[in-house]
Amino acid sequence: MQNRWNDQDAARHTTDLALRVYSSRLLGQDSSLVLHGGGNTSVKITQTNLLGEEEDILYVKGSGWDLGTIEEAGFAPVRMAHLLKLAQLEQLTDPQMVNELKTSMVLASAPSPSVETILHAALPYRYVDHTHADAVVTITNSRNGLARIQEIYGEDMVIIPYVMPGFDLARLCAKHFAAEASEKTIGMILMNHGIFSFGESAKVSYSRMIELVARAEEYLKANSAWDLPAPTGSSSDRPLRGEISTLRQEISAAAGYPMLLSTDMTPACLSFARRADISTLSQQGPATPDHVIRTKRLPLLGRDIAGYTAAYRRYFEENNRLSKDEKTMLDPAPRMVLDPELGLCSLGRRARDAAIINDIYHHTLEIIQRAALLGGYQALPADDIFNVEYWDLEQAKLRKGGTLPPFSGEVALVTGAASGIGKACVDALLARGAAVVGVDINPEIETLFQRPDFFGLVCDLADETQITQALECAVRRFGGLDMLILNAGIFPSGCRIEALATEQWHRVLNVNLDANLILMRESHPLLKRAPAGGRVVIIGSKNVSAPGPGVAAYSASKAALNQLARVAALEWGPDGIRINSLHPDAVFDTALWSDELLQSRATHYNLTIEAYKHKNILQVEVYSSDVANLAAEMCGPLFAKTTAAQIPVDGGNDRVI
Repeated sequence: MQNRWNDQDAARHTTDLALRVYSSRLLGQDSSLVLHGGGNTSVKITQTNLLGEEEDILYVKGSGWDLGTIEEAGFAPVRMAHLLKLAQLEQLTDPQMVNELKTSMVLASAPSPSVETILHAALPYRYVDHTHADAVVTITNSRNGLARIQEIYGEDMVIIPYVMPGFDLARLCAKHFAAEASEKTIGMILMNHGIFSFGESAKVSYSRMIELVARAEEYLKANSAWDLPAPTGSSSDRPLRGEISTLRQEISAAAGYPMLLSTDMTPACLSFARRADISTLSQQGPATPDHVIRTKRLPLLGRDIAGYTAAYRRYFEENNRLSKDEKTMLDPAPRMVLDPELGLCSLGRRARDAAIINDIYHHTLEIIQRAALLGGYQALPADDIFNVEYWDLEQAKLRKGGTLPPFSGEVALVTGAASGIGKACVDALLARGAAVVGVDINPEIETLFQRPDFFGLVCDLADETQITQALECAVRRFGGLDMLILNAGIFPSGCRIEALATEQWHRVLNVNLDANLILMRESHPLLKRAPAGGRVVIIGSKNVSAPGPGVAAYSASKAALNQLARVAALEWGPDGIRINSLHPDAVFDTALWSDELLQSRATHYNLTIEAYKHKNILQVEVYSSDVANLAAEMCGPLFAKTTAAQIPVDGGNDRVI
């Protein structure tokens, strides 16, 4: 456990709140302490209000902020006097508590205070730090965990039995702390939940956290429960895209909406999924109840979706603790799958959600295995986990929700995605919530976007093996394929038929036609399993209906591709796959149109460059984004009942008309 405090860096932060931000970020930099929005920090500050009165204010981490990147605006300022009165109440429902916290803030624009705000206020220290440190949670979730914690910390810590976060926890902690704390007390353990440290300065509170967690790590090392066996799992070399896309289809059907599925076939995940005792270790519950909202109670073992969802529904029916409205919102689909061949599969409506679940479970599987070495993993009882998953505050968030973009949970693949119309298509699809796989022969495709919902792959479409490998990688990354945008193509320099070399003819048809046939053929099984139906958009050309001299190979390849799309629309319609074509012309913001070429064509027509760009019936310039946005819309609900359409995007061309 590394203490990251640096006195020189800290000296640049001159206020209590600024130091709170600094030390919070230090905690957030260590994923073994804080993971994806977990943990909490606060500081108590005396400040003068508009009436000139001094007030004690608790600045506590606000909802939606991550400690690793938090700023001063991420802390909610709440009046201490009111919080201390609330802590003395015998009863307070969680919705009432949330209302009291919001109406006690001194800044209306601040984020909602944490549900642990009253707990932070009740602790008599200026700075309070709270994390879900892996080492501590490992010990509290092991057999005889309470005795082990007492052995490690003795009188230095107040130990609180597990109580669900909220007012009841705050009240219990206040009582225990008042009765059990001494001059030696430097922290507090919440069993099966996490650890608190505190102090009169940011440095003391932070350093105590590091020291206390280091004790837990040393205990695990001393008891041969720190170093895990080297993982031995290796991923399969055989194609798995059919099995992965089928699994995603079935889970999406159980959820009632499309979901992304990301596979993790690293040795660590495969080794864990292949353990002989996996059915026992993985089915006890999450390492901390804070994770259950994202991960759900248990991972699916294997691929029996029907069995998993039936058991999930049966559990909640037997508990008979859901209202009729809550039962209609019940989503029985798993968020994690452990499979001996697929490793760990993480699911979510967004790529970021799946990535967070993957991170959480990587920590969880280490916690589970270390606890097993320590004497046995022992998570919270199912009823406690249920209470968190169907906590009224969390259900209120779900009901409040917020509208997700239309392509959330769906996967699109775009060819020729590194520039021009292809890159614009990536932008348009990402903006609509899709996870996008971009393929291009240009290596820059791999770093085109630095975000979890984009996956760039170098692929030479003239190579059938590379095409199938790209599809395999795409499905392993996002789980399937819903939308296919066939944009890549080559436009050779002008050449009349009598001078057209056979080699050039074949090269153009190979990229513009043959590669698209292979992509369509290999994508068909995936598109057929798309939860909301498969969609294909062909980026064609004006030359399909209005060819010009000197471009025989290009015009013939695009015309043949257009005919292929029409046949595919006839054949694939019964599979729920719709295929439509766009025919752009004179899209000048692409690599094809250099300044020299533009000047040459404008001179040929005795026009300025600007006039040449507007040389169409509507006298408008056509941009890559115009083509891309229409391509994206053709994958959306507006065109849900349209297939085999051919739409020009050219401002009106008299020869086409």
